[in-house]
Amino acid sequence: MNKIVLITGATSGFGEATARRFAAEGYDLIITGRRKERLETLQQELETNTQAQVLPLVFDVQDKEAVFAAIRDLPAPWQKIDILINNAGLALGRDFIDEGSLDDWETMINTNVKGLLYVSKAVIPLLAVQGHGHIINMGSVAAKEVYEKGNVYCASKSAVDAISRSMRIDLLRLKIKVTAIHPGAAETEFSTVRFKGNEEQAQKIYEGYTPLSAKDVADTIFYCASLPAHVCINDLTITCTAQADAIYFYKNA
Repeated sequence: MNKIVLITGATSGFGEATARRFAAEGYDLIITGRRKERLETLQQELETNTQAQVLPLVFDVQDKEAVFAAIRDLPAPWQKIDILINNAGLALGRDFIDEGSLDDWETMINTNVKGLLYVSKAVIPLLAVQGHGHIINMGSVAAKEVYEKGNVYCASKSAVDAISRSMRIDLLRLKIKVTAIHPGAAETEFSTVRFKGNEEQAQKIYEGYTPLSAKDVADTIFYCASLPAHVCINDLTITCTAQADAIYFYKNA
């Protein structure tokens, strides 16, 4: 088999675009997500249009037992994972903290933090056996600055930042690279999910400027993953030109 990359949350957005990029570059892929039909559609597309072999795994990263079972039961050839991309994540709601939903908080923490930890814990032994590996954790500019009504989402991505820095230290002895990538505003399903299907509200986020695309971020992920073995980008923040950080934008009138 070719080099293998495992991508969580591959049914849309960054994960889907990243799967396309790696498949086009000759990697085989393990793609995971909750939506079986989308995974199978992506599998068919990639196997038709590229030379990639694709293994879809349907599970929710919040489900600890499902995560460990899926990785434990990988066929032997698929256990030789070279790169793990912890992409699955989401924002839910944008409320003052005293008005926030406990269910939203728990889903964000369970997905963005605990889900990343579950998948990493399950996959790291497979990387270690290889004697090399690369973990790429998808954070956010929200990890770098806290903004109004961002509270728990910002906290969850700050946790991803801290976990990534800790991983980088702890996994040195196993020769596993760790990269944290922190995108700014990108036009994907992100805002639609955050605003719970309110497309009008979601589109307002991107008015007056050109945001990042999923492909922009996928290209960045691939660049980080394709550097020489002795080179690791530890931490990278990427925004569109109109965005300075998590708070400041320049929008056309």
